[in-house]
Amino acid sequence: MGRYKVTGRLATGVTLTLVKKSRGEGAEAADDEWSTRHSVLRSAQRAAALVNVLSAADADGAAEAADADGADDVGTADGARSAESAESVKGAVSAASAGGPRAPGANAVTAVLREYGERGPLDVTAQDVADMRAVAARLREVFAAPDADTAAARLNRLLAEGCGPVRLTAHGGGTPWHIHLDGDDSAPWAEWFLASSCMALAVLLWDRQRPPGGLCASPRCDTVYVTGGSGAARRYCSPRCATRERVASHRRAKGARATAG
Repeated sequence: MGRYKVTGRLATGVTLTLVKKSRGEGAEAADDEWSTRHSVLRSAQRAAALVNVLSAADADGAAEAADADGADDVGTADGARSAESAESVKGAVSAASAGGPRAPGANAVTAVLREYGERGPLDVTAQDVADMRAVAARLREVFAAPDADTAAARLNRLLAEGCGPVRLTAHGGGTPWHIHLDGDDSAPWAEWFLASSCMALAVLLWDRQRPPGGLCASPRCDTVYVTGGSGAARRYCSPRCATRERVASHRRAKGARATAG
């Protein structure tokens, strides 16, 4: 039997994964790459990206929603990687939405799944999209929670109602051992979406002791985002929304002074 190591840097890039060390350097490198792609933070950002895409009314809205994905921690290394990833998601969503025989919305969902590390065939049907939209609406409530207590209560409800017992899986030897909360490896997309998102968001809340995400404060935007690990709480999903609202506030103030004068 090989020895195992536990990697547990929660918000900084490595998932909670059991990685077998006796498989050789090539296999270990592949395990590390897989673990990075499926870190807790990346999984939470994937949840936000899927909520945004599934909440969009059309393909153009899906591409716009991808703009804000990963805008967390702007100015940090994680933020730079996330901003690059957001551009990739936006491009993939736009290209995937351009046509094809698949169900409306399935291409946009698949583009996000691909960007966040899903490999192999992804057979996302119209019914899957409809079921995932219902899950996205429930997850949006977690992102919109005003404080950690409210977020925890909403996550606890989702964990109790929609997630199964904790289990370990290696997907038949195709991945390192890791935790799942869905029923089995062939669970429907909506079940996987709810379980994986709840697990990632719950771990972020536990690790940071603050809400795992937020809802953009701009009245013209309803995008959700993953919050930073430290510093002042964010109010906007992206620098673009923050700048737009700052400019609007300045113009209102300027107009009010002109009227008063």
